[in-house]
Amino acid sequence: MATGKNDIRSDKRMISQYRGLLRICKPEMSDEEFGMLKKAMKLALDACQENPLKLGDHTIFHALGVARIIAGEIGLGATSVISSLLFDFYLDGSLSREDLEPHMEPRIIQIIDGVARISRIDTQKSNDQGENLRNLLLTLSSDIRVILVKLADRLYYMRNLEHLDRADQLTISTETFHIYAPLAHRMGLYNIKSELEDLHLKYTDTKAYREIAEKLQETKASREKFIAGFIAPLRKQLTEEGFTYEIRGRTKSVYSIWSKMKQQQVDFEEVYDLFAIRIILKSDAKHEKSDCWKVYSLVTDHYQPNPNRLRDWISVPKSNGY
Repeated sequence: MATGKNDIRSDKRMISQYRGLLRICKPEMSDEEFGMLKKAMKLALDACQENPLKLGDHTIFHALGVARIIAGEIGLGATSVISSLLFDFYLDGSLSREDLEPHMEPRIIQIIDGVARISRIDTQKSNDQGENLRNLLLTLSSDIRVILVKLADRLYYMRNLEHLDRADQLTISTETFHIYAPLAHRMGLYNIKSELEDLHLKYTDTKAYREIAEKLQETKASREKFIAGFIAPLRKQLTEEGFTYEIRGRTKSVYSIWSKMKQQQVDFEEVYDLFAIRIILKSDAKHEKSDCWKVYSLVTDHYQPNPNRLRDWISVPKSNGY
């Protein structure tokens, strides 16, 4: 339930979310940047007094949510966090360039203006224009932070889509799948890409989404035990060999599993690769390729590779550098 406009400054939920943002940002920001963040929040609260609701709530909650994604999940700095806090109010006219210029640095205003510009593009086009629209968004954004703020905005939107009617849910989910999930993939934001795809499935095929999510929950303990057992000998040998590394195990996303079930015409229990293990090396440019091959050799000492499913992104990287 939305809070009355006059009460927003003392609203406990707003204060809690703002304090959460400050906790995330304080270790990463200088005193000057931290002061500018507080100044941006004051501008946002002033603008919020005459601001329409968004997703059934005050726009300030949307702004804080996007800023927390930028700071905590994408890991960008003060300029991007402040831009994400203000762009919604700039977009709807509650704040103008003249309002911002006395208080904000030019680079912040440039990002805000860039996000507002690409937000006005009609991206609800037919699916076959997805690549052209993604390229257009990238072309119009001279600063990559513009795209990252827009992706954070879309992720927050998708996480709160239950507040919209069914027609809007379908429209926005489809647009997200064709425009923003591939854009996140191109930016290397694989967790965000997967979550956007999962949320798209949640609203476009709710039954399939729930069935897969429930089965994943039912098998969670056994999967975690399997992944831990798989990783243990690799971790031991990587440490003995002196590598500086991080090793992660995860279950494939709901959408990824659903896609494999469709493509292979199989049930959940027959999906071949529910798991993914990533070994991330800290290595300099001179040795990174040879170190990757050494680790690959180490892995094959423990586990038999399947030549039919082996892809070599070390020798022939993807176009995005993966």
